[in-house]
Amino acid sequence: MQFDFQLDFLQAKAPPLIGVDISSSSVKMVELADAGKGQYRLEHYAIEPLPRDAVTDGNIANLDAVGDSVRRAWKHTGSRVKNAAVALPAAAVITKKIVVPAGLREEELEMQVETEANQYIPFSLDEVNLDFQIIGPAPGDGSEVELLIAASRKEKVEDRVAAVEAAGMKAVVMDVETYATQTAADLIIRHLPNAGRDRTVAIVDIGSTMMHINVLLNEQSVYMREQTFGGNQLTMEIQRRYSLSAEEAEIAKRSGDLPENYADEVLQPFMETLGLEVARAMQFFFSSTQYNRVDHILLAGGCAGIPGLEGAVGGRTQIDTRLANPFQGMVMGSKLKNRQLESDAPSLLIACGLAMRRFDPT
Repeated sequence: MQFDFQLDFLQAKAPPLIGVDISSSSVKMVELADAGKGQYRLEHYAIEPLPRDAVTDGNIANLDAVGDSVRRAWKHTGSRVKNAAVALPAAAVITKKIVVPAGLREEELEMQVETEANQYIPFSLDEVNLDFQIIGPAPGDGSEVELLIAASRKEKVEDRVAAVEAAGMKAVVMDVETYATQTAADLIIRHLPNAGRDRTVAIVDIGSTMMHINVLLNEQSVYMREQTFGGNQLTMEIQRRYSLSAEEAEIAKRSGDLPENYADEVLQPFMETLGLEVARAMQFFFSSTQYNRVDHILLAGGCAGIPGLEGAVGGRTQIDTRLANPFQGMVMGSKLKNRQLESDAPSLLIACGLAMRRFDPT
């Protein structure tokens, strides 16, 4: 079997690169640099909308349209960096932790991974990109280490690579959206009381069609769940209420060009429903795990920028709720506008986590 590491799937990468997040509604890009003294500098970022249905259920359905949006986003950043870190949706990746004896050579590790992968991947290994990463010593006497194995169908990887290459960039890192989110969340959690130590933090990422919940405790994910709810519900209500096409409704939502009754009659009920959905997600967490509290909620994704959403979710859940801003405390590039960044930051979590791959130890 051939191990396919050309993309360094999961592996560390040090040269300058841009995090490229391809979601169902937009392409987001973030470029970070080392500002010295343990600080990062946000050099560039961009958000470029995608045509409707260009990406569906995490799959690229219109490669030309996605490639065009990636190209426009890259141009808007003004960056000359071509190397890109890209991510696959968690649903497109099978991951598994295994324990192996410490001190194995690379070839021996590959044999162990292949043997293990044959048991749990439901299709031929010739059809997948497969990689592994040593996490660290396994609990016990130190004679074993934990490995994280990740596998994805090759076409899932190749579609994202092709979209980036169509824009004139080069995909050098392939990550998983969940891990990229956690990397960016760590930048936020360090600013919480007691640097977030021993506190349960729920990242609630509200996209156009799905709400992703990931609960972290001491840098480890202890719970993940998806719920079918997102910004498209608001778009559809705008479309229905004001007799607009789907495209017109989306443009009106983004621009705020809507009648006076919009805030009270459409937006407020949507926020109340969203708060209820988050509260329901927290109840699922409590009922299906050993945990009985969440200390902080971080709102991410495109919907998180709706004014007043923090209060709506915090009021419904009775949990400290904040907007996810991974750039808090960073040095800002000279051309960036802080006010716009504050609004955009919650939707840039995955792109920021991908950009952080530049600083992984090699």
